[in-house]
Amino acid sequence: VRMASSLRGEVLNLYKNLLYLGREYPKGADYFRSRLKAAFLKNKDVKDPEKIKELIARGEFVIKELEALYFLRKYRALKQRYYSDDNQ
Repeated sequence: VRMASSLRGEVLNLYKNLLYLGREYPKGADYFRSRLKAAFLKNKDVKDPEKIKELIARGEFVIKELEALYFLRKYRALKQRYYSDDNQ
């Protein structure tokens, strides 16, 4: 039971982190939130600790992808802001 409860905490943290990152999602926070909720609900009955760890790892990968997406978007916006005059 101890391991299951620590994994539960990890899953909750993962959900909170993804929810937070979803605020800036290009298609909108509501779109992201509904997809996120559906993905977590789909796996709510998984009991195998190894499978749960696998799903957590997948979630952490998604976090890295989102961070990269946002970083690129900010970089492009800054680049456009500073270099747009050069193209004219």
